[in-house]
Amino acid sequence: MNRKEEQEVRRKLKIFDHAKETRNVSKTCRYWRISKDTFYRWLKVSISGFYSVLCRHGLNRLPQNLRTRQVKSVKRYEKQVPGHHVQVDVKFLTFKDKSGRKVRRFQYTAIDDARRIRALKVYEKHNQACAIDFINYVVGKFPFRIKMIHTDNGHEFQSKFHWHCEDLGMQHVYIKPASPNLNGKVERSHLTDKREFYQLLNYKGDVDLEAKLAEWEAFYNYHRPHGGLKGKTPYEILVSKMRA
Repeated sequence: MNRKEEQEVRRKLKIFDHAKETRNVSKTCRYWRISKDTFYRWLKVSISGFYSVLCRHGLNRLPQNLRTRQVKSVKRYEKQVPGHHVQVDVKFLTFKDKSGRKVRRFQYTAIDDARRIRALKVYEKHNQACAIDFINYVVGKFPFRIKMIHTDNGHEFQSKFHWHCEDLGMQHVYIKPASPNLNGKVERSHLTDKREFYQLLNYKGDVDLEAKLAEWEAFYNYHRPHGGLKGKTPYEILVSKMRA
């Protein structure tokens, strides 16, 4: 192993230690400026490498007298009432401007658990002030009252944001650390953004980005068929339930 490879290994170990100490993968990825996909890919490689070492030394099997623990599967239920449960998260964006300089932006996303309607807004910064501004935007955007907001434990969702939600009459709940699956709908929607919007986007500046993101938000809500909604759009589901 050369010096460069050794430094890279040490860096990865520091990142894993940070995640272990904070018990928050999202926070670790933000701090070290890596994506969650990269973190879990590194973790998978590290685990497989460690397993190979165990195999070489015959330590890859549990003792015969050690009973295995049965893990119960977790059932999750969709909320049937719009606004009962809204998931909020931030997608980190990196573009290159005309001069080739890297530009970092942050897409704040809210998605209703029951109807999949989303609200999207992009910011230059990533802090509580932006999170508060975004939640005000969401309240004005969604055509129903929001009862509960779910977020991770990121710094942008701390005390000021928390009490702002409470002042608006909404309950703010943190998901368990290192459990992005508990905010699974907003996480999966970010994959849709990546594949169907950002991969086709030619960044020309913030004004153009904001305009195109607004178009994408409208298309997602009103025109794009959703597999989880049996081919209907979020708006169609919302209207049908309101008329029922």
